[in-house]
Amino acid sequence: MNISKHHSRYNFSRLHADIVEEDGAFTVRVRMLNHLQKKNQGVWGEEIAPTFELATAMIDELARQFSIPQNCIFIKIIMTRFKDGTMH
Repeated sequence: MNISKHHSRYNFSRLHADIVEEDGAFTVRVRMLNHLQKKNQGVWGEEIAPTFELATAMIDELARQFSIPQNCIFIKIIMTRFKDGTMH
């Protein structure tokens, strides 16, 4: 995801992500914010991943780059046919 290229000077404390299965791929929507700042600085982005594994790797990469702890990451997964593929 290209969020990091444009906002590397910011600190984020929360990461909210949605992984949505759509048309055989996975749309990854993320929102990062710093709830400790009075300005409530935040960014958002969306990207398509061909596999579920790549979608989760995108989220992991952002969390690592901005040092967001695991208990501050919130992920919502929406699968169209959960019985046909990976079980979550």
